[in-house]
Amino acid sequence: MTALLTTSTPVATAAEPYLTLENVSKTYPTPKGEYPVLRDINLRVDAGEFVCIVGHSGCGKTTLLNMVSGFTQPTSGSVKLKGQPITAPGPDRMVVFQGYALLPWLTVYENVYLAVQSVFPQKSQSEKHQIVEEHLNLVGLGEAAQKYPPQISGGMKQRVAIARALAIRPEVLILDEPFGALDAITKEELQEELLRIWDEHRCTVLMITHDIDEALFLADRLVLIAPAGRSPLTNGPAATIGQIVTIPFPRPRDRERILEDPQYYRLRNSVLSYLYGHEANPEAAYR
Repeated sequence: MTALLTTSTPVATAAEPYLTLENVSKTYPTPKGEYPVLRDINLRVDAGEFVCIVGHSGCGKTTLLNMVSGFTQPTSGSVKLKGQPITAPGPDRMVVFQGYALLPWLTVYENVYLAVQSVFPQKSQSEKHQIVEEHLNLVGLGEAAQKYPPQISGGMKQRVAIARALAIRPEVLILDEPFGALDAITKEELQEELLRIWDEHRCTVLMITHDIDEALFLADRLVLIAPAGRSPLTNGPAATIGQIVTIPFPRPRDRERILEDPQYYRLRNSVLSYLYGHEANPEAAYR
C-alpha cells in the first residue's frame, strides 16, 4: 500500500466544528447479548464539504449515517451539528435512499410539494409552488411534474428524491447509496448532475457508496471503514474509521481528465488494497 492513504482526524479551522462525531460507539441488543457495530468513531466534517463513506457491506456505514440523520442514537459518544447534539431527525438534515422512497399515488410535483409543505407551512401557496418548480427544474424534471413514479425511470425517480431533499434547503444532505441500483450510464449522468447541484447549493454532503470510482470522482475526502474483528468482551465485531483519504483532484471535476491522470489509478489501487486487507465479517448482522 502506498503513502497515498493517510490516517488523520482533520485539524479544526474554526472555533466550533460544523459536524462532529466524537468517540462514537454503537451497539445493538440481541437475544445473545450486546452486538457492537461501531466503536471509537471520530470525524469532523466542514461546512460545504463532500465526504464519501466507503467500506464492506455490514461494516456499519448506514448505522453511522442514521446517527447523523437522528434516526438512532449512539450508545456512547456524541454527534453534533454546529455544536448542538443531534437527538432526532430534522429538516436541517435530509436523506436520499437507494430505494427512492417516493409515494406512488402522488405525482412528481406532489411528492416534492408534500416535503415543502411539511417544512414551510407558513409560506404562501405561490412561494411553495415556486420552490417545487425551481427544484424540479434544477434536476431537469420540470416537464415530468405531473407524471407518477411508476411512469418514470429509476434515474428520474432518484432525481425526484434529490429535488425533494434539496427543496427543504437542508444544511446536510445524506445519501445512502443513491445510485447503487442504476445502470452505469445513468449512474454517471446522475453523478455529474449531483456535482452540479452541490456546486450550486454547497450544502454539506455525506454519502455512502461501494463504488470507489464514484467516490474518487465526487468527494473531497473518503472515509474508509475498517472492521475491527471480534472483541474478546462482546458477541460481535465492531468497526471503526481506518483511513481518511483526501482527494487531490481540483474542482470542477472533469471525468476524462481525472481518468487520464496516473495519480487517479495509484490512489484507486491504494484504496482497494486497503479495503481488500480488511475483509467484511460474514456474521455481521447490521450495516
